[in-house]
This record gives sequence, C-alpha cells and structure tokens, in this order.
Amino acid sequence: MNPNQAAERREYERRIYAEMLDSFDEELEMEIDDDRMNHLFPTVNGDNPNTDVSRQLYFRELFRLQGELVKLQDWVVHKKLKVVVLFEGRDAAGKGGVIKRITQRLNPRVCRVAALPAPSERERSQWYFQRYVSHLPAGGEIVLFDRSWYNRAGVEKVMGFCDDEEYEEFFRTVPEFEKMLIRSGIILIKYWFSITDDEQHLRFMMRIQDPLKQWKLSPMDMESRRLWEQYTKAKETMLERTHIAEAPWRIVEAVDKKKARLNCIHHLLTQVPYEEIERETVVLPDRVHNPDYLRNPVPPEMFVPNVY
Repeated sequence: MNPNQAAERREYERRIYAEMLDSFDEELEMEIDDDRMNHLFPTVNGDNPNTDVSRQLYFRELFRLQGELVKLQDWVVHKKLKVVVLFEGRDAAGKGGVIKRITQRLNPRVCRVAALPAPSERERSQWYFQRYVSHLPAGGEIVLFDRSWYNRAGVEKVMGFCDDEEYEEFFRTVPEFEKMLIRSGIILIKYWFSITDDEQHLRFMMRIQDPLKQWKLSPMDMESRRLWEQYTKAKETMLERTHIAEAPWRIVEAVDKKKARLNCIHHLLTQVPYEEIERETVVLPDRVHNPDYLRNPVPPEMFVPNVY
C-alpha cells in the first residue's frame, strides 16, 4: 500500500469512527435532558481532559435551540399560525435526523411529520397535489414534510414514474400552488439537504454494515445511488424552476450532520418571528386521600419481568 492509499485508508477509518460516534450521540440526545447535561459536562470535563469540545458545544446548542423551538411552538398555538416545512434531499442526506431533533421535545399534537408512502392506484388518478393538501396544518399547527410534492421533480422524473407532460405540468402548477398556500396564511419554508457523492457512498456503506439501520435501505435507494448524476440534473432543474420569491429554497450543507442540524434549526427559528408566551404558575393540587380506598393486589403474572 503506497502512502496515498494509506492516507486514504486512515481518512476512511476516521470517518467511519465519526459515524459510529454520531450513532451513539443520537441515543444520548434521546436519553439525557437539559438539566442532567448541565451536571454531566463538568464531571466529564474534569475526568477526561481529552473531551471533544465540539461535541459539548453541539449538545449545548442543540438543547438551547430545542428550548427555542418550544417557545416557537407556544407562539404558533397562541397566534393560530399555520407552518409548513419541506425537507428534501438525496437519500441519506440527513433529513430524518434533523426532523427528529426538531420534533424531539415538541407536542406531537402541534408539530407533526408527514411522510407519505408511494401513491395508491386511486391517488395516482387524483390531482397530483390532492394527497398532500389533506396533511396541511390548521391554525396552531406545524407540519414537517419528510419529502413532499417535490417527489415529482426528483424520484418520479428520474425513475420514470411520470411522463414528460406530467413533469412539465408540475413545474407550471407548483409556483401557483405554493403562492396559493401562502395567500391562505400558511408560512412555507423549503430546505434542500446537500451532500457529496463520496459522503452518500459512505453513509450507504454504514447502513449496509449496521443491522440497526439496514431497514433504511430500499431497492429505490440502491437505484438512486446508481443514478447519482440523473438525480443531480433533476435537482438542478427543480431548484432553478421552483425557487420563487414567495417560497425560496434554502440549501443546508449536510456533509457534517451535527452542523447541518444546528444550522437548519437555527435558520428555521428565524423564519417565524415569535415571542415567549407567559405561562401561569403551575401548582400541583393536593392528593385526595379516601380512608375507605383499598388498592387491589395485582397478580404477579401481569408484571413485566425485571430483567434489568
């Protein structure tokens, strides 16, 4: 192995290790709340002088931004706003990761995710936008589209699921459709997650090797990998023809997952001016004790075994 090959191998191993750490971080994010993190970081820093400062910053900023998202959620409910956020990008670009961080601490009755499957035979006979309209928000709701009506400009075009006439009709219609949504009072925000050819290859390889993530790979994903260049051309056409003043595209550089998450959430917070809603002090009522109440015994076989 020559020096260049050795260097490439080391870089590849470094990136794999970083990917593994990121998987661990995802679990940590889901389990550790803000208060525990505040107590954990001083301990970690004291015990381990080699702690990665950037990871510490990532967690601190993520939790801070999620706190702001809660304030935004309260404002949306208070003002009966209607917010739609579209997340588009190549397979494995990190859309699901940022959606998970946005919704992680929000009320699912206020902020929900629309991730539509392939259209049914009946839906294929409808107006193209019809099945998306039913998922649009009412007042006081936020809807995050994990892929959206832009499927027609991407996967449907590249995979031949629509003909040229349907493709052109989409581009004629979508600007007017989005302007109509905005005139109806919907706040529409569109994100494209951008990764490199090399990064997608790495992430696909990690999914292949990780039993917990293999479910994320579909035959369509494999085909999208083979047709990278066709997807690039379709993306360029889509951005060129649907980047309108009323609903512009925002490109999220997503090779670095953590930066992409923080940058996207930070930008999202700037798109909906909000204020903190004053909450009434919550007082826990006294527990009512009834001297005649007797708790019935629970049969042992009904308990989940204490394995841990």
